[in-house]
Amino acid sequence: MCGLLVFASANGTVAVPGLTEALDRLQHRGPDETGVALEAGVAFGFKRLAIVDVAHSRQPARFGNWTVVFNGEIYNFRQLRAELMRTHGAVFGTEGEAEVLAAAFHHWGPSAVRRLRGMFAIVAWDRESGTLHAMRDPFGIKPLYLMRTPDGLFLASEKKALTPFTGGAAVDAAALSHYLTLQYVPEPATLHPGVRRLPAGHTLTYRPGGEPVVERHFRPSLRPVATPTDQAVAAIRDALRDSVHAHLQAEVPVGAFLSSGVDSAAVVALARERHPGIRTYTVGFDDDRYSEIEAASETAAALGVALTATIVRDEDVIAGLPAIVWHLDDPVADPAVVPLYFLARTAARDVTVVLSGEGADELFAGYEIYREPAALAGVAKLPDPLRRGLRALSAALPEGVRGKSFLDRATTPIDVRYYGNARIFGSAEKALLMRGPADPHTTVTAPLYAEAADLDDVATMQYVDLHTWLPGDILTKADRMTMAHSLELRVPFLDRAVYAAAASLPTGLKLGRMTKLALREAVRGIVPDPVVERRKLGFPTPTRVWLRGTVGEWAAEVIATSDVDHLIDVSYVQRLLSAHRRGKADHSRKVWTVLMFCLWYGQQHTTPPLHTLRTAAR
Repeated sequence: MCGLLVFASANGTVAVPGLTEALDRLQHRGPDETGVALEAGVAFGFKRLAIVDVAHSRQPARFGNWTVVFNGEIYNFRQLRAELMRTHGAVFGTEGEAEVLAAAFHHWGPSAVRRLRGMFAIVAWDRESGTLHAMRDPFGIKPLYLMRTPDGLFLASEKKALTPFTGGAAVDAAALSHYLTLQYVPEPATLHPGVRRLPAGHTLTYRPGGEPVVERHFRPSLRPVATPTDQAVAAIRDALRDSVHAHLQAEVPVGAFLSSGVDSAAVVALARERHPGIRTYTVGFDDDRYSEIEAASETAAALGVALTATIVRDEDVIAGLPAIVWHLDDPVADPAVVPLYFLARTAARDVTVVLSGEGADELFAGYEIYREPAALAGVAKLPDPLRRGLRALSAALPEGVRGKSFLDRATTPIDVRYYGNARIFGSAEKALLMRGPADPHTTVTAPLYAEAADLDDVATMQYVDLHTWLPGDILTKADRMTMAHSLELRVPFLDRAVYAAAASLPTGLKLGRMTKLALREAVRGIVPDPVVERRKLGFPTPTRVWLRGTVGEWAAEVIATSDVDHLIDVSYVQRLLSAHRRGKADHSRKVWTVLMFCLWYGQQHTTPPLHTLRTAAR
């Protein structure tokens, strides 16, 4: 796990003032070594967190005409290395991944990306053709930002390494509009108009002086087919076991996150087969209504693994949130970023790598909202005139009346009503909140619905989440909150073989009396039965409680003193917070979303000293 910064000049000159200082902004991603190299028109900067071949595999790595820097892990690199030696006579000077990648591109070309099993953001330079290639893993586990200027093309692991070169702190209005609805900025946008992200599963090709060309190399999709239950369950079990075992490779201490649910329990149970002494980590709050520590402790005891628990208190939220926002690059208003940040801080004191359960819900249908198509089917199948009548009835009902929300959603087409797990500010609310016009969420989701036109509603919802919610929220916060503490997070569910086992599952093997039916059956006997049967809690966070206490007092001051009134109506948000604090309504998610934006905006204009944030991160 590392951080990279690359500049490819448009005119052959690599003298970019401030490049070294910008690279220092990635120190938390790679505190072990710094690598810098200049080639004809290309500058490579690298911060290394040494995991594999610790003593030798430095970057940039070279083989033949190719120079490579990459962030991530390639779990089949030893197999690729053996194949390159056998079929091409490749000779290697190291035992690590980076040199294997350079050799793979040298012998197989950029299409070698399709052979890779792992998580990665790769930048590879072909000196012979004068072409730069950048690649991101299929699901977007590892980030890669890019910025085009008249001088050339910048690429970096985090946006903060590029903002010194943006020439300003303007806000992308469309990206802000989407953030206020979705609670994250959807790819490829960022809140900086000139900085974009290479989307998950895509490759960029750039010849200096020309235009970057972006193409997809992998498209995750779900195509349900009739499958015998025992066959589907066995395929999932075998693929997940193999993936977890592969994800354990490291020359440094490895641990795992453990919550109350089946996903992390399955990862820990399978990891324990190869690593009996694996340490596990969980997080909770001093409010028992929201804490998963007790359930995680029961699971750890049943699995026979050591568990370290972290408790997050109000004062931790206030002290940690500025650093959390800085590490995120763009605000992510998922309150789970807070406990994840402190969980990672605790784990990083003992281990350098952790395994976690991200991706299971999207692949195996773990979210309760995936039950919605079945719940709404009775109304959705009514003739159009009847549905229009019910829609009109719903519109006439006052807000808060029982059944209104059900009728609204049942009479709204899925491509309009569903845009992910988070729905913060709707269109009508954004008209009151935003100073400028709001961009509808359908500009993000419409292309995805077109691609999923032949899928059933459940698979369609999963498809939308795989391309938006997963990379935009789940994986972004997981990467940034762990890397803030120089901790590498690995996600065995987001493996090509596990994906293949999930991709053809029919809806009947996903949802029934519980979510993730096939996955639960696949790990039955590996994970204790009480955990297999436990319903998803969804990492509950006491945001509403925080904002009615001291965190709310602090939030009121942050919002009142923020300089964002030209973008959003601060008085409108203050009224929401006041009503929430008086117990008149629960506006916690809305207020939290604006709070995160206010903190982010303030940092763009008065960036805190980097040493202050790094101290807070530890």
